[in-house]
Amino acid sequence: MKKLRNYGSAPGCSMEAALHIMGGKWKGVILYHLFKDGTLRFSELQRHLVSINHRLLTKQLRELEEDGLVIRQVYPVVPPKVEYSLSDEGKELNGLMLELSFWGRKWLERRGMKTAMEEDLDALKTTLEEQEQV
Repeated sequence: MKKLRNYGSAPGCSMEAALHIMGGKWKGVILYHLFKDGTLRFSELQRHLVSINHRLLTKQLRELEEDGLVIRQVYPVVPPKVEYSLSDEGKELNGLMLELSFWGRKWLERRGMKTAMEEDLDALKTTLEEQEQV
């Protein structure tokens, strides 16, 4: 049985367990970019998350891997090549990530704000629907 990281006992409810796994400023954003862009190398992820430092990105990726949401593929080449992708369990969160993104867009629009990058969430929604049909 997998060790329950940072739990002294069982979580109080399923929401607590979900938020524990998704907790951390960057985990949701990492999962979102892996959903949106597919398999990414560490440096590609770091370019998407400009405000995160190397150490914190490494920590968040390790925790997501430990929790079974991200797959880390290491290639035995010099220099080392490491790629990150969503596991099947991580892919189950695609709909949730997309809905959170839509909610975030509406929240920003109501306040007359925009994101730094233009996102085509409608294209992502189409991609998600296509994936669900397969």
